[in-house]
Amino acid sequence: MNLNQLHYFVTLAHMEHYTNAAQKLSITQPSLSHAISSLEEELGTSLFERQGRNVALTKYGRLFMEYAEEALDILDAGIKKTKAMTSEKSGKVDIGYIYTQGSEFIPELVSGFLEANRDKQVDFGFSNGITKEIVQGVKEEKYDIGFCSMVSGEKELEFIPVSQEKLVAAVPPGHPLAGRRKASFEEIASYPQIFFNKGSGLRGVISQIFKDYGMKPDIVYTVDEDSAMVGLVARGFGVCIVPDAATVRSMKASFLEIENLDYRRFIYMVTLKNKYQAPIARMFADYVKDYYSLKK
Repeated sequence: MNLNQLHYFVTLAHMEHYTNAAQKLSITQPSLSHAISSLEEELGTSLFERQGRNVALTKYGRLFMEYAEEALDILDAGIKKTKAMTSEKSGKVDIGYIYTQGSEFIPELVSGFLEANRDKQVDFGFSNGITKEIVQGVKEEKYDIGFCSMVSGEKELEFIPVSQEKLVAAVPPGHPLAGRRKASFEEIASYPQIFFNKGSGLRGVISQIFKDYGMKPDIVYTVDEDSAMVGLVARGFGVCIVPDAATVRSMKASFLEIENLDYRRFIYMVTLKNKYQAPIARMFADYVKDYYSLKK
């Protein structure tokens, strides 16, 4: 059974005349007769019966008609939806991003893109997580575009820097360092640390900073994301080093600049190399690149 047979069957059922149906379908009458006969043979029943020069559906033809029309309607809806989602004027962009980007960076990007493309019908899907989850989501094509830290060794992915954050220290209220604006890395590192879990893109970065200073962190707790980390700090569970983002600055902890630490955490836009990307998703990716160029 193939799609043409279903289409021929439904057309003949509505027109009830082989010659007229064949003309409408732009095929010969013998071709139509052969297609219907093959369909009846496959189903093991007669779908039509003669009524003078016309034909009419049998009991089983009427039964099959319900499913054939439903199948064609679903397929037609799928075709329309696919065309709409992949046209130059409409579509959906699924993006995944790490937690710190959800309060300002992503909303600013998306609202700016929508403002610049008012003539288009664009929807967005939003998901957040740690870098490991975002990268995996892009690889599985769950996300069209990801925003996270760099991950080495991912040859099928393209990482393009689009934003950066400096690192700051967070300490509990009432902590010996809480009243200061700045502190040295050695001072901060001498206290029990709350660290990112190993799936986080920042875990390796902060660990390397400790190594560069010849120090080993006293890790008392590990968490996935920045807000949870600063939440523990605010309750006195330790100190931490986090990106300087609005999501953490709003929490009840004290924040200090880290003296002589030039490190900037880069946020990368992640896409699959050599894979088809819908026009709207490509347009959004190009918009992000231009946005970052203007911000630099």
